[in-house]
Amino acid sequence: MAVTTGKIRKNLQRIGDDISAACAKAGRSEQDIRVVAVTKSVDSETVRNVIDAGLTELGESRPQQLTARAQQLDDSLKRRRTEVPVQVRWHLVGHLQRNKARQVLGFADLIHSVDSLRLAEELHRRAEQTGDVVEVLLQVNCSKEQQKHGCAVGAATHLAEMMCSLKHLRLLGLMTMAPLSDDPENARPAFVRLRELFEEIRHDGLGGEHFRHLSMGMSQDYRVAVEEGATILRIGTALFE
Repeated sequence: MAVTTGKIRKNLQRIGDDISAACAKAGRSEQDIRVVAVTKSVDSETVRNVIDAGLTELGESRPQQLTARAQQLDDSLKRRRTEVPVQVRWHLVGHLQRNKARQVLGFADLIHSVDSLRLAEELHRRAEQTGDVVEVLLQVNCSKEQQKHGCAVGAATHLAEMMCSLKHLRLLGLMTMAPLSDDPENARPAFVRLRELFEEIRHDGLGGEHFRHLSMGMSQDYRVAVEEGATILRIGTALFE
């Protein structure tokens, strides 16, 4: 059953209030925060309702689902024939295998999950063939959990340097996934470490003016993430419950 536009708007208002409070606590501007609606668990009608609720940044975890959703939504929006076209920006927030790199190019506006030089080089090679530049984030495993993807903290700066040498890749920042926990405070150490790493890399001059994003924080811990410097929040359950 689809989640209504009204329900999504109500949840978005609550999330916005939480973000405002966290920004006030941390001395930050709300304008620096972007909410990505992670739509992997909802139906197509709900995705359209997300757009109607005012969210145009959408995230998917699987490459195949992202491309299918992007095409389906594009067709649906074109049929509406509205005077002002809706510009949807798609984020790939889940793991990307090298053999799926070609599949997401042209659909994913930002890939959050680049965690190896081999994947970065594959994306660069594919983009070079079309003359495009792929915008990406470097995923770092700040929680040191074996089941999570992401490069090791100690390898992140070197990998960032290598990625910045690829002309058809644009490194916009870092991404991490905190440990799942009922207590949001358990996510704080991972977020603190990512922010510290971000500052170290920026101090080294890597990424230039484009290197400015921290993708961290999901439904259970986005308030803590904002307090620790997140600029991109990946929120699913809190929008649709």
